[in-house]
Amino acid sequence: MLNTQSLVSQPLYLIDASVFVFRAWHSVPIELVDPDGNAVNALHGFSRFLGDLIERVRPEHIAVAFDASLVTSFRNRLYPAYKANREPAPVELKRQFLQCQRVCAGLGIASFVSSEYEADDIIGTLATRARAAGRKVVLVTRDKDLSQLVRPGDEYWDYLGDERFGYDDIPRRFGVRAERMACFLALMGDAVDNIPGVPGVGRKTASTLLHHFESLSHLYDDLDRVLKIKLRNAGFVCGQLRDYREAAFLARQLTEIACDMPLDVELGQLRRRPPDLGDLNKFYDTVGFGRLLRNQAERIAALN
Repeated sequence: MLNTQSLVSQPLYLIDASVFVFRAWHSVPIELVDPDGNAVNALHGFSRFLGDLIERVRPEHIAVAFDASLVTSFRNRLYPAYKANREPAPVELKRQFLQCQRVCAGLGIASFVSSEYEADDIIGTLATRARAAGRKVVLVTRDKDLSQLVRPGDEYWDYLGDERFGYDDIPRRFGVRAERMACFLALMGDAVDNIPGVPGVGRKTASTLLHHFESLSHLYDDLDRVLKIKLRNAGFVCGQLRDYREAAFLARQLTEIACDMPLDVELGQLRRRPPDLGDLNKFYDTVGFGRLLRNQAERIAALN
C-alpha cells in the first residue's frame, strides 16, 4: 500500500541515464577495461555518479530511465529522419548501458527502458503519476527537453553543473516557460535531434513569439497578430510560419514528451531498496572493479 504521507514529504528523483553514461564514456579513460579487455569506463563513471547521488541526497524514492535505441521509438515512425544524424553507439558502449542497468538493480534502484518510447517519456510518465499522488519531482539531467516537465515545486537538477532550477527559473535558463518548451523547440528546431523547425525562426524569435502566444495552436489561430507585435522582420517571420505550418506541427509531435506511456509500475515500487552487496560484489569481480565502488556500496547499505 502506497504511503501518501511519505510521498508528500520527499520528492521522487528521476534520473536521465544517458547524460551520465555518455559523460563517463567521454571523460573516463577508455583504457579502463575488465579482465577480458572490454571497456568498462562508462560503467565505472555512471556507477560512481549514482552512488555519489545516493550518498548526497539519500532519496527515499528514485528511478532511472534508459534509452533503448536511436531508431525504434514512435517518433521515428512519425519522422524517419528523427535523430538520423547521430552515429550509432559503438558496441563497447551498448554493452555498458546494459551493465549500468545491472548496477541500478544491485544498488536497489528501479530502472526502466522501452523500445517504443524514449527515456524522456518514461520520466514524463513517472513524473505525472507522482504529481497525481501528491509528490514533487527532481529531474536529474542536463537535457533541455526535460525542462518542459517542470511544474511548481519541482526541480530541474543539472547535476554535472551543480545547478538547480525551479519552475520560476526555467524561462531565465531556457528562454520560455516550461509548458511552452515543446512549442519553443518545434518552432526553432533542434539540431541535436535532427528536427528542422521553421526556417528563419531562431531562439530569440521563438522566445518572443511564445511570450505573446500560449502555444503553437494559439499562434496559428491568430497568425496575423504576429505582424502587430514588436518583432524584427515580422512580415518575413509571419510568411515562414504560414508556409511551414505542417512542419511546425509535425515538429511539435516530436518535441512533446509523452506523459501517458504504458508503464506497469506502482509508485510504491520506486522506493529505494537496500543494496544487494553480494550480487554487486560478484558483478564487480567480473568487471574488475576494486574497493572504491565496493566501499561506496557498503556506505549506502549503512544508510538504509
